[in-house]
Amino acid sequence: MARPVKVRRINALPEAYREEGPAIQLGLDEFECIRLIDHCGLSQAECGEQMQVARTTVALIYEHARKKIAESIVYGRELVISGGNYRIDDQNDASK
Repeated sequence: MARPVKVRRINALPEAYREEGPAIQLGLDEFECIRLIDHCGLSQAECGEQMQVARTTVALIYEHARKKIAESIVYGRELVISGGNYRIDDQNDASK
């Protein structure tokens, strides 16, 4: 017999509004880190290899990116993806 699903407690329902204020800027390196780890399922070490940075650097990039994405969702602020310190490598695609 399956275990019953436990009711989950939440603080409040999300508000469906858009907060006024500047858009949240997500750098292209932060986007790539989120893409590789959350979308492609790579570990932080594998992500670091793909991006050619240390795993510790990936951990910092990932932490900052997740915070920005959370702020965008919680406060209803626009998320703009652009900028950052990067180079495009067409031959290094983890999704293939």
